[in-house]
Amino acid sequence: MAIVEFKHVTRIYKNGDYEQRALDGVNMSLEEGKFVVILGPSGAGKSTLLNMLGGLDSPTDGTIVVDGKDISTLTNNELADYRATTVGFVFQFYNLIPTLTVQENVALVKDISPDALDAEQILAEVGLAGHLKKFPSELSGGEQQRVSIARALAKNPRILLCDEPTGALDSETGVMVLKVLLSMARNRGKTIVIVTHNQNIAKMADVVIQVKNGKIKSYEEQPNPMKADEVEW
Repeated sequence: MAIVEFKHVTRIYKNGDYEQRALDGVNMSLEEGKFVVILGPSGAGKSTLLNMLGGLDSPTDGTIVVDGKDISTLTNNELADYRATTVGFVFQFYNLIPTLTVQENVALVKDISPDALDAEQILAEVGLAGHLKKFPSELSGGEQQRVSIARALAKNPRILLCDEPTGALDSETGVMVLKVLLSMARNRGKTIVIVTHNQNIAKMADVVIQVKNGKIKSYEEQPNPMKADEVEW
């Protein structure tokens, strides 16, 4: 069942007389519970596509339907509710609050999400049960990224959007983080969407989407994706 549908989505940014067509008539459909990787060079439109799906930006033209709702018609307040309940975000940099403990950073989502999950439970799932009382400065980069994943998952979103989530990590730590994300798709039925330059990550995806010049260049379903520890980095 499709949880996401882009229908003729175009996004144009204007600066005086200059127009940049960041997305150009994009059509795509994503099934629930899939691990999706979006590839493309810088400026291809990958992050714009992710921002549209996350409700951080709106299309100039076309429609974006998520879980049966056209989010391209939502008001700012409705988009805020959508971001609080339907999507979670994981970025290259962790954006943790340095004065709060690991547990407190994750428990913050209870203030915005009515269906938030227990912080301790989610932190245990990402392998950080023994770090609840630590502060971000006491953690490695990979551990901080897993806290940011736990925080996003604690909102209990249908879709998790990840923008270069392993970009600041070494390959071994990156594999560890990707295993966490894979397990969320395989074991919890979350739809994981990763934007990346890293071709290796695509080998473990159910769906690989190539973006170039604001268009979908290719859409490939992989029936037998690799596991994270099977990929040669």
